Amino acid sequence: MNGLRRVARQAARADGRDAVERCDLCAQPLPPGHPHRHVLQPATGTVSCACPACAVLFDHDAGAAGGHRLLPRERRRLDGCRIDDAAWAGLGVPVSLAFFTRSGGSGEVTAAYPSPLGVLRAPVPPDSWRDVETCHPDLPEHVTDVRALLVDRGHGASEHWLVPLDDCYRLAAVVRAHWKGLDGGPEVWQRVEDFFRALADPTDPTPFTPQEASWASP
Repeated sequence: MNGLRRVARQAARADGRDAVERCDLCAQPLPPGHPHRHVLQPATGTVSCACPACAVLFDHDAGAAGGHRLLPRERRRLDGCRIDDAAWAGLGVPVSLAFFTRSGGSGEVTAAYPSPLGVLRAPVPPDSWRDVETCHPDLPEHVTDVRALLVDRGHGASEHWLVPLDDCYRLAAVVRAHWKGLDGGPEVWQRVEDFFRALADPTDPTPFTPQEASWASP
């Protein structure tokens, strides 16, 4: 029933009959002009929009048993974190821009990296991840299925952040939407730089949208 309701809402928005963004859980309109919360369904990796009332249900992991987890709001730059070339190579990530999450069930760490095809994923060898955890004291405890380590080492950057998972999907949408040619082109890397600059701004109102979720998926 929920799937049918979502398809109906998407069709209504597409033909202009319903331009209001709605909660994916209860279909109530979301407050216009204000950032709203998101929830993760760990079993599928789906990130959904949540109205204030639904977000309360899943706060403090209260809804984890029901199959959803509320994504946090905090963004934190990991000052002093440096993953050297050897540690990065051990992760098996072939690019310089990636994010890492840890499964709440298995404890497995997954590397994910934006691409013109969406988000590509690969498991991280446990020994290699332990090497990364030594780079900053917050990494062992705070990388979860809803909070990711986001790293940009490309084009002279050295960005290491703990961010909500929806931030990673927003970045993946930026890469997928603006990638050109074999190396992405200068525009996409400028937009990546702008993205990280905005992370440092606590007033950044940029929303995560269902369209971005579809762009972020392979």
